Amino acid sequence: MTPITTITSTTIPLMKENIDTDQIIPKQFLKNILKVGYGDHLFYDWRYRHPNDPDPEFILNRPERQGAHILVTGANFGCGSSREHAVWALKDFGFQVIIAGSYSDIFYMNSTKNGVLAITLPEADRLQLAQIAPNAEVTVDLPNQVVCYQDQQFHFEIDPLWKHKFINGLDDIAITMGYEDQIEAYEAKIPTYD
Repeated sequence: MTPITTITSTTIPLMKENIDTDQIIPKQFLKNILKVGYGDHLFYDWRYRHPNDPDPEFILNRPERQGAHILVTGANFGCGSSREHAVWALKDFGFQVIIAGSYSDIFYMNSTKNGVLAITLPEADRLQLAQIAPNAEVTVDLPNQVVCYQDQQFHFEIDPLWKHKFINGLDDIAITMGYEDQIEAYEAKIPTYD
């Protein structure tokens, strides 16, 4: 994973509650076994009026919102099915941080395991962030666990283990490989049978 300490970016507010994984990435796009190529289909039914005909009014299609890495959204984000593709689509589109009121447990774990920082903030904080100008930047400071906008700071909680993993860019494989010497020493003690 790519380490995350601070991220400064513009935002995209999508203030809907209960956005499920089928809305994030519809089932017809789940054929790819790679983690890339899903960004074009993110929120497909909302982004496109017809195939290859983007709705210019949908916020992800607006020119002034391009390049944002922070999504600000409602509560119960990522509910529904357990498809990991939903996180892949968000990440492939360019989102590094999601700020929501809450998450489904499976979606939250899929996010953390795929290097997308899922932050929970109260509704009042998210509504303030949703109102900022399209060109205004927000900073997510993971070491200090705050989202900063101008002179405002919104504190968030994160499990210390996940914080360590994000800051150091560690996934489960990288953590396992940190024990490589011990694994090799253990395997060397296993008798072989010819």
